[in-house]
Amino acid sequence: MKIEKVRIKNFKVYLDTEIKDLPNFCVFLGANGSGKSTLFDVFGFLSDALKNDVKTALGRRGGYKEVYSRNGSGDIMIEIKFRNSDIDGKKQPLITYELSVGLNDANMPIVTKEILSYRRGRNGRPYKFLEFSKGKGSAIVNESEFETKKQEFKDQREEQTLDNPHILAIKGLGQFQKFHAVSSFRRLLENWYISNFQIQAAQNSGDTGLSKHLSTTGDNLAQATKYIYENHPAVFQGILDKMKERVPGIEKVEAQETIDGRIILQFSDGSFKDPFTSRFVSDGTMKMFAYLILLNDPEPHPLLCIEEPENYLHHDLLMELAEEFREYSDRGGQVFISSHSPDFVNALEPQELFWLEKKNGHTSIKRASDDPMIMALSKENQLGYLWKQGYFIGSGPNTK
Repeated sequence: MKIEKVRIKNFKVYLDTEIKDLPNFCVFLGANGSGKSTLFDVFGFLSDALKNDVKTALGRRGGYKEVYSRNGSGDIMIEIKFRNSDIDGKKQPLITYELSVGLNDANMPIVTKEILSYRRGRNGRPYKFLEFSKGKGSAIVNESEFETKKQEFKDQREEQTLDNPHILAIKGLGQFQKFHAVSSFRRLLENWYISNFQIQAAQNSGDTGLSKHLSTTGDNLAQATKYIYENHPAVFQGILDKMKERVPGIEKVEAQETIDGRIILQFSDGSFKDPFTSRFVSDGTMKMFAYLILLNDPEPHPLLCIEEPENYLHHDLLMELAEEFREYSDRGGQVFISSHSPDFVNALEPQELFWLEKKNGHTSIKRASDDPMIMALSKENQLGYLWKQGYFIGSGPNTK
């Protein structure tokens, strides 16, 4: 699955902003407070709304008034356009999900509009496979005929009423396989991943057992390592080979179970006879290893959002880390990253780089490849250098 466009309206600093033609690997630059974390939190909000409801999701962010943009007009609106992975080399239709959240007469947040639609080709009319407002609506139940019958497709709809108007329709309908488009988008929201690695948590030992996926904080790194080692030995060997390339001296990594049932990571350095437990390993080594575990997950997440991956890492490793992220995206995942590191940015291509500009309390997003001067200068200069020299107008705290 690939997200191609995101439009955000009346959500914190985003009064009305869109980014389109998104590649699989995107890096966002911007000053502190410009909205990088908020951009990622759009997916967090949708995920919370799916797991609970929009009232709870807003409450976790301070409530409707705290989320709503200053000087905004209309409802909070989020629109995401995406495609499912190709089937037998055939490009799948563009799917649009649009969610609007407003207040009812009792001043309580409700879903004022929720639409999921397909568009066949650039000029074909969209089919609204799901259309709900204030807890009532309908969904197409013969979606499987959409591609086979082409222009002769005639939709069959099923009316539905939700328990509450602040519940997402995709929460319930996404459970049923006959609603393929709804289920697909639901899986994206359920399986997206925002990294919040806590080095100390990753260095501690964990309870016995296995974890199929690395947690967002990395506190189950030992269990995730043990799972890959025992169930996907070839993948684990590839991770170890990369660790040897990235971190001088590292020859072996093991997840050992202690007498009291805890699991600890041990790193073997060729310069020493005995291995080191993870709490004696450098922060940078732990973070690189955690990223390699994440990026080589046998069941990868459809979307990774990672803030400032450069923290704790030597600048010489950043170009290699960027390549790891790019390889993940080449395998079909999508990666959104925020960064403050020119060294990391030096590893990027213009089409992968975006920057945030905040004016009068509101943020817009620009693409490096749309700027003629940056494109001309990037032929002979690295993008991180151009950033430091101030060519990304509005991307820094002192740039006008």
